[in-house]
Amino acid sequence: MLESVEVGLVVLDLDFRVQAWNGFMENHSGITASKIRNRVLFELFPDIPEAWLTRKVDAVALLNTRAFTSWEQRPYLFQFRNTRPITGTEDYMFQNLTISPLTGSTGQVEKVCLMVYDVTDIATGKRALERANEQLAKLSMTDRLTGLLNRGTWENLVDAEFERFRRYGQATSLVMFDIDFFKKVNDNHGHLAGDEVIKHTADTAKSNLRQSDSIGRYGGEEFGIVLPETDAEGARIICERIRETIEQSVVQTSAAPVRYTVSVGIAQLTDKPKNHMKWMQQADEALYAAKKSGRNCVVVSE
Repeated sequence: MLESVEVGLVVLDLDFRVQAWNGFMENHSGITASKIRNRVLFELFPDIPEAWLTRKVDAVALLNTRAFTSWEQRPYLFQFRNTRPITGTEDYMFQNLTISPLTGSTGQVEKVCLMVYDVTDIATGKRALERANEQLAKLSMTDRLTGLLNRGTWENLVDAEFERFRRYGQATSLVMFDIDFFKKVNDNHGHLAGDEVIKHTADTAKSNLRQSDSIGRYGGEEFGIVLPETDAEGARIICERIRETIEQSVVQTSAAPVRYTVSVGIAQLTDKPKNHMKWMQQADEALYAAKKSGRNCVVVSE
């Protein structure tokens, strides 16, 4: 039974010399019981974390009680290849481990038994579910066309930045900008070309921002940026760089090359707005002023 059971059984003395090594361990390691008997485990398996396993075994021997570890704490003890056809996407076998004390005739712990359980199917299923949930969470937060934050997620960040300003008072600026005459792009070249222009705008803006900045697609051809720890002048410099890059670029759409510009409004946060919506309104009014001034420009809210 010990040879045929689908559980790894390893008996070690307290110097980590192997005393028993069942069929499961032979099959997955390629090492026979006769070859490994009385050999120190770490000599044949240098990848095993020696300090960690020594601590575990010492505690089991001292307290005369079992210890358990799951694949979530440590994916595996023995680096066995995954040979299961269903869960072949994983390189290695995921393992749960039980360490049990074995006492001698005196009642003292003389050896320990390692029981190695193959839990690859369970681990693979859970990891796949976690990846799917992460992907769903990401999709719920981002705009599908541009990969930027969607309107709801970005507005939540604006609200959070507003509250942070009220608490700490650090300079922070909000930017609203959109594509000039975007309707003409769609009318002249089609909606696919329009989508390519929107994606180009998103990529260009994002490439000119810092890691701490947050950009989102507010809707249609309109975008928003939160610039933490940035005053109006700092925001203007960043936005001018974005505006100039877009003005000088040509988007090679599927229909035809497209040149276009953007208009930008900036509002540095002060004590005047009562909530984040009022702050957004200030940036939107600055954007409207940029449109009124002839477009392709940056306007800072008074």
